[in-house]
Amino acid sequence: MQRIFKTATAAAALSVVGLSGAMAQDYSFRFQSSDPAGNPNFEFQKGWTETVSEMTDGRVEVELLPVGSIVDYSETPEAIQAGILDGHITDTSYFAGKDPAYGLIANPVGAWSSPEQMIDFVENGGGAELMNELNNSYGLEFIGVSTPGLEAFVSKVPLDGVDDLQGIKVRTPEGMIANVFDAAGAAPVNLPASEVYTSLDKGVIDAADYSVFSVNQEVGLNEIAPHPVYPGFHSLPLVEVSMNKEKWDALPDDLKAAMKESVKEFQQTQVNTLQERNEEAAAEAAEAGDVTIHDWSDEERAKFREIAMGEWENVAERSEMAQKVFDTLTQYLRDEGLMN
Repeated sequence: MQRIFKTATAAAALSVVGLSGAMAQDYSFRFQSSDPAGNPNFEFQKGWTETVSEMTDGRVEVELLPVGSIVDYSETPEAIQAGILDGHITDTSYFAGKDPAYGLIANPVGAWSSPEQMIDFVENGGGAELMNELNNSYGLEFIGVSTPGLEAFVSKVPLDGVDDLQGIKVRTPEGMIANVFDAAGAAPVNLPASEVYTSLDKGVIDAADYSVFSVNQEVGLNEIAPHPVYPGFHSLPLVEVSMNKEKWDALPDDLKAAMKESVKEFQQTQVNTLQERNEEAAAEAAEAGDVTIHDWSDEERAKFREIAMGEWENVAERSEMAQKVFDTLTQYLRDEGLMN
């Protein structure tokens, strides 16, 4: 990693030299994504860079690099602090190893039933302040949030509520998601995404945490597991747009405002477009008659959320910031009537 940072530092220095003749009011930043080139989310992010240029009349230009271009996806905070990168667009959960608070705020399993709920928590419920408190310790400034949306749930058997999870073999990643499903009575099975289709087909698992409805439909999961829960009830990732705090602080106020506005436009474009794709895929699947969509009631979603809170509490005990996230999150959910 030291060699990578030395090489990247040299590249960054050359970049600065190349910009030395630029006008004082011009700013050029290099961001790295946690998504690969060609991924639909990366395409939305590239659109954001164009929006930044448009909203600032070309005074701010952002070069966006795909995952791993300069450093590993889990190393971007350190790279930004060191000046190797200027910013990142990334799934915040990748930094849970630095502080468990990142994992809890990034994807509190069971908390959200729509992207709008998570976005409102970040923008109006204290989430942005928590993100900045976390990020400032790495020399980063949190600019704004987006998300690919609420994942659907893949299932071969009908699931209409928490009680139906009893004994169900569910593919989950390790960690908080697996622990929550275990507490709900399911039997978590850790499998890579590449093995989900075959494992469902052969009966190794009954259900799976995989992706959003349109993606599940596209890869054929709903054909072999025709009882999806949609909208989903478990996983909705927070994707942050953050940058080097010193460079952020050096921006004029009008450019800071434009940057924040550009992230909001990116957020709405990504969320609305992906929701439209999911709705279209769900309507087509329902019309074909081969898939039975299960939409959990608010009461069942609240039951799962209450179970998940037990695991949130476990995470909260692991750091001071994780406890702050827990307290702010649960207060918001109660204020919004999403928890008893």
